[in-house]
Amino acid sequence: RGVRIVSEGRMQYFSLHGKTGHLVTAERIDREQLCESVQQCVLRCELIVEGEMEVYRIEVEITDINDNAPSFRDPETEVKIIETTAPGWRFPLTDARDPDSGRNSLQSYELSGDEHFSLALQASPGGDQRPELVLAKALDREEAAFHELVLRAMDGGDPARTGTARIRVTVLDANDNAPVFSQAEYTVRVPEDVPVGTVLVTVTATDGDDGLYGEITYAFKKITEKSLQTFHLDSDTGAISLLGSLDFEEEDSYELEVQAQDGGGHFDTTKVVVTVTDVNDNVPEISVRSALNEILEDAPSGTVVALLHVRDEDSGANGEVRCSLDKDVPFRLEKSFEDYYRVVTARELDREQVSEYNVTVRAADGGSPALQSSAVLALRVLDVNDNAPVFAEERYSARLAENNAAGALVLTVRATDADWGQNARVRYRLSEGRVRGAPLSSYVSVQAETGALYALRSLDYEQVRELRLWVRAEDGGAPALSSNVSVLVQIVDENDNAPQVLYPPAAPARSGPGAAWSGVELAPRCAADEAAAPGEPAAGLTRWLVLAVAAVSCLFLAFLLLLLALRLRRWRRQQLLPPTSGALRGVPVSHFVGIDGVRAFLQSYSHDVSLTADSRKSQLRFSASGSCCDTLPARPLPDEPAPLLGDE
Repeated sequence: RGVRIVSEGRMQYFSLHGKTGHLVTAERIDREQLCESVQQCVLRCELIVEGEMEVYRIEVEITDINDNAPSFRDPETEVKIIETTAPGWRFPLTDARDPDSGRNSLQSYELSGDEHFSLALQASPGGDQRPELVLAKALDREEAAFHELVLRAMDGGDPARTGTARIRVTVLDANDNAPVFSQAEYTVRVPEDVPVGTVLVTVTATDGDDGLYGEITYAFKKITEKSLQTFHLDSDTGAISLLGSLDFEEEDSYELEVQAQDGGGHFDTTKVVVTVTDVNDNVPEISVRSALNEILEDAPSGTVVALLHVRDEDSGANGEVRCSLDKDVPFRLEKSFEDYYRVVTARELDREQVSEYNVTVRAADGGSPALQSSAVLALRVLDVNDNAPVFAEERYSARLAENNAAGALVLTVRATDADWGQNARVRYRLSEGRVRGAPLSSYVSVQAETGALYALRSLDYEQVRELRLWVRAEDGGAPALSSNVSVLVQIVDENDNAPQVLYPPAAPARSGPGAAWSGVELAPRCAADEAAAPGEPAAGLTRWLVLAVAAVSCLFLAFLLLLLALRLRRWRRQQLLPPTSGALRGVPVSHFVGIDGVRAFLQSYSHDVSLTADSRKSQLRFSASGSCCDTLPARPLPDEPAPLLGDE
């Protein structure tokens, strides 16, 4: 159910019943062992609720039962009494001890065995009743040197439990001085880390008698079992030394009662108080009561990831604990309940930067020097689809020769996703588009897993010069994230087309000697001309043809002008001769006009021009119309001058 019981200390005395949820004991509980000198015995534990990160304090009071009988530390005790001792003199006896409390503890004593003695109870400073042997009748050593008595201790339980001790009284000769301690009470303060064997204090008593009656021996009169295992008393010197190590956290004070007794049985008692001072000898303890192992990277700030309990058994400043975290982690500590702390997120996490945290919690006390401990929380950050795929390049381009085979690899695009697992799985697809009225997907395709771009058909440079398309990369998250990249595929031209004459149109072929020739010869067309952009071959070729015709026409006109100039020059030279007639024979004068002193024909004549590109000669032939008046004679009369225009 996510609920459990946690107890301080090494023993877990309680647990939860798995079906009923009742708090039950997990170990045998001995009140006398747990609370030896405490009137009210209380055990504390915490109820931890895992899912809610809550803690509840539980206190269980342990009540006493009469499971211990009174017992004497010395089952047999010897008491020495001088025979001259007056009746009414009291001798202390070993008291009994019952670890039970209340009515179940020690309640009364009984003495049996001899009429010379009786029992008296003396109240101690602590409220306990101490048994004392009272001399009721004078002793006579010659009559009886020993007396055997039985001391019985009883508790108040139902039924009552008892314990007995045998007392042997030895009658001695007279002793008129009792030992006397130098102090009624000895007080000593020792640190808890004092070495074993160290002498803590020495008690001293003196006796005015000599001989046997002046010899003093020391012994513990009243002491607990724990104190008896911790301290040692030298019976001859009265030195109290440390028998076992001290622990301030377990016991901070001890009260010892020491008795000094001489050889005649006289005694004196004193009180020794040993106060243990704290030393910073306990490292702070960090207990992880509840913790998460995984957390989503988009968990809001303030999410609880662990519940910690910190304690230090030292006292004062030595027990004040300060907790801290490393500064470079996105977590912080919050005080929860008494010694409980919560580890919460200080900001949102980013798995792509840090996928796993080992959060170290440090606890240091206020001692000098301070002691510290640490605990490590391992926390794995779970991925959230918060990163879109990123292409390796901002844009892609490739060159593909035309007439490619269908299925040819053009290029490969690649995108990566910083997320993890399914969120980082990238798939590729083409964005919709059209090329020359056809879907883009009929020209190219992209492999969804690898990003390889393939040509689905053979491409023709004269139809498609380039393909511009977009490839989308999409991850496997929910919802999915995507990104696009532009791809330019340039089609490379190949010499796969023969030259074509665009201008002038081809004339029908004629044969025979009188067939006319166009006079234009086309040069071979190179592959570079064929690779020009659309529209350029027809327009460029037409332009060059027009320029060529214009140049030929200009040359033809220049030739005519030169020829005319030569003829005019000759004709003028002939005019300087005496004229025989005012007109040429056979040509009316009205057919001539004067132009700059030169007469020219007014009639029109037809002419044929033959022009070749590879010949240095040109031919000019005049032909008259059918009229006799407009036709020059084929041959001049012998006495007539030569015609103006004719063959030289």
